[in-house]
Amino acid sequence: MTTQPSAAARSARAQAAKPPHQQVRYLIVVGIGGAVGTSARFLTTQLSAPWLSQPAATMIINVIGSLLLGLLLEALACRGPDVGRRRMVRLLLGTGVLGGFTTYSTFATDVQSYLQQGQWLLAAGYGIGSVLLGLLAAGVGVWLATVLHRGGRRPIKRGSAS
Repeated sequence: MTTQPSAAARSARAQAAKPPHQQVRYLIVVGIGGAVGTSARFLTTQLSAPWLSQPAATMIINVIGSLLLGLLLEALACRGPDVGRRRMVRLLLGTGVLGGFTTYSTFATDVQSYLQQGQWLLAAGYGIGSVLLGLLAAGVGVWLATVLHRGGRRPIKRGSAS
């Protein structure tokens, strides 16, 4: 007598065989994270409105998001391959929350608005500055995660005479 796997077992195996972007559980996690991140961006923009222009708030949000994304991804990479719980955390916090928190579309709209107003230098400075600060912030996040993972210890230089 041959035993057949249950329908639930077949369904679970079929779901696990799909690439991550086609698995419903991952899509749900990203959606939940995106809702949280977008809400956090909205609240941050609203609360900072008395002190910051909307483009300044967008730049700060994107730079903070870049720093946190660099920190998160490096911290996860230091702990092992992107599978299981690490993948779920990356998708929830990285793709979802930080993807919803940061905003390329508002950044692009801000640049377009400056261009339409004839403020070419401001548009260029804002656009280039945002990208460069984002890259720098992501690099700082990666560096910080590496330092924290090592416990602040300096790496041993192999082959040196000290």
